Amino acid sequence: MPAPVSVGGRRVVLCGDPGVPALGPSGASAHLRGIARALGAPIVCVEPVDRRGSGGASAVPIYAGGRAGWPTWAPRQGLREVRTARRCVDLAVRLRPDLVWERHALYSDAGWKVHAATGARWVLEVNAPLAEERARAGVLADPDHARGWERDLLLAAPDVVAVSTWLVDWLRDLGCTSVRHLPNGVEGHRGDRDQTRDRLGLGEAYVLVYVGSGRAWQGLDRLPALLDRLPHAVGLAVGDPTGVPAHPRLRALGQLDEPAVADVIAAADVGLAPYTAAAPPWFCPLKVLAYRAQGTPVVSADVGDARALVGDAGTVLGGTATDAAWAEAIDAWRGRRTSPEVRTWDQVAAEGLRPAS
Repeated sequence: MPAPVSVGGRRVVLCGDPGVPALGPSGASAHLRGIARALGAPIVCVEPVDRRGSGGASAVPIYAGGRAGWPTWAPRQGLREVRTARRCVDLAVRLRPDLVWERHALYSDAGWKVHAATGARWVLEVNAPLAEERARAGVLADPDHARGWERDLLLAAPDVVAVSTWLVDWLRDLGCTSVRHLPNGVEGHRGDRDQTRDRLGLGEAYVLVYVGSGRAWQGLDRLPALLDRLPHAVGLAVGDPTGVPAHPRLRALGQLDEPAVADVIAAADVGLAPYTAAAPPWFCPLKVLAYRAQGTPVVSADVGDARALVGDAGTVLGGTATDAAWAEAIDAWRGRRTSPEVRTWDQVAAEGLRPAS
């Protein structure tokens, strides 16, 4: 892991999303920590951890505002989230920042308010069209209100960075005039392939690794069928163990910290990103970047920016590819490695700090 950066430059990384705790195990939380470390900025967030536990340490201080209580008179859905995000505002203002880097959260205008109170430069990082994402999940009672709130916020932001090309197009279609493409990154952990294979007892096995959650669109359920077609292979699943399907050659390793994840990826022969057709088109898959950082070939579905991120370091399959086609693509990488390519959070932060056009 890169050495912790000393906190300075009066920068703040802000996230008013209750679902993205600073120390959480998700990719979103890892993203938050990576940007904060690279900027040398404290994190201002809702909570340090949630029921999922911790996924890693922070190299910078964390200030948590906590969740707001639910007012029984609330006239609209989202008011609790508005009030929760605004609990972060005072914490951030007290740090007297000249830069606030905010991870976009639905119903959060915290970065806007810090910008107005301090004059700090406000960089708004967009990782998804959040009202649309929730509408797809069926959890919005008033989608029009949510979309209007989000649109007004995005149009107010003077400096917007988006993690995928889909998001750049969407933001410009909304009317945002200062939008830049800023793909995700990873920490620069170098995994130990040989030691990890020995520790896990992998021997000479052909090892497939899957990193991520068990959400249906991530495609974890595909692994048993692929292993059935690859009798010489074993699978390792890193992430929430409750969603891992049963198979005699599929091992659930559970939640691991970032250096341990790097070790497991380095020990594997192929990294899998088997997204289904239901996967959202707007994301920049962190797992692909993590696989590439260790020189582990990638076999991925053609979703979001996956094709550009995989490049010539793997195989990208269309949405109609069969299990047989997937197994063939995986087996084609047997005995081959790729050159590690690491896009660090330091690079992401440096690009994000460039002047907005």
